[in-house]
Amino acid sequence: MKSKLFSFDFIVKWIFLSIFLFLFLFFSSFYYAKYVSSNISSKIFRLHIVANSDLATDQILKLKVRDAVLKYMNSLIDTSMTKDEITKIATKNLSEFKTIALNTLNEYGYNYDVSVEVGNFFFPTKKYGNAYFPDGNYDALNIKIGSASGHNWWCVMFPPLCFIDTQSGVLSEESENYLKNNLSDEDINIITQENNSYVLKFKTIEIINNIWRSNVK
Repeated sequence: MKSKLFSFDFIVKWIFLSIFLFLFLFFSSFYYAKYVSSNISSKIFRLHIVANSDLATDQILKLKVRDAVLKYMNSLIDTSMTKDEITKIATKNLSEFKTIALNTLNEYGYNYDVSVEVGNFFFPTKKYGNAYFPDGNYDALNIKIGSASGHNWWCVMFPPLCFIDTQSGVLSEESENYLKNNLSDEDINIITQENNSYVLKFKTIEIINNIWRSNVK
């Protein structure tokens, strides 16, 4: 009688070992990506302007407010400033940002209310030029127009990328230099790499975080 090449116990152990290795690699990759995500988000300060709705007129108004806010902000912020300095300036000028937004809306015949605050907000994974910023909690200047139920416009205030032309689809050389001066080489390689491995990991984290938050609620 011929003996079996592999015993039943060996096959079971091999299956369990394979599952264990898969789970180990998956969670190791997940937690590393989560660490990377948290590490990057802690170094960024963002600007978000949320439209009243997705109607064409409200989206145009959002961009008008954007232009006015960026013009004022450009007079306050120097590219050599740190994240803390920019955050303090934004916090100090909340009333000015609100006045600028309200005046811009009134100029075009709209009387929407505007709320302006600096805080720590959750944002999903977003592409900015040719860079991907992972989902996570970011410090940000958040401007909400009216009911704030429309799509938002956003940019990175620190490092100071708000003035690049994102329509081109790539970061300018000047913007890449700002990133290099304020982020580690590893951070830059991750958010600007050509392959999508980290984007997939960031999206996986985002999905898991969304499931967790929905269950908590």
